[in-house]
Amino acid sequence: MAMAKFVAVLLFALIAISFLQNMVMASHGHGGHHHNNRNKYGPGSLKSYQCPSQCTRRCGRTQYHKPCMFFCQKCCAKCLCVPPGYYGNKAVCPCYDNWKTKEGGPKCP
Repeated sequence: MAMAKFVAVLLFALIAISFLQNMVMASHGHGGHHHNNRNKYGPGSLKSYQCPSQCTRRCGRTQYHKPCMFFCQKCCAKCLCVPPGYYGNKAVCPCYDNWKTKEGGPKCP
């Protein structure tokens, strides 16, 4: 009987801790709502000193790492944003998406 009470109290404590952790995370902007991603990735969302680390992330899975880094940093310096992910998602950064080469291809990786 004492063991059952102990297990019940322990289970209740774990649920309470989990509930409190979720409340704290939500109050610090880490909840399930992702409407703030615009500010994280949109135009002007970065400072110039953040470009190298964001381009390292963006170019992390390409076999053409050096050219990717070169053009990504050039685009980031101009647009102050780097799209999320390793490729695509350029719509969140129109400057990055719309900058084209002389031939009309995409300038930014």
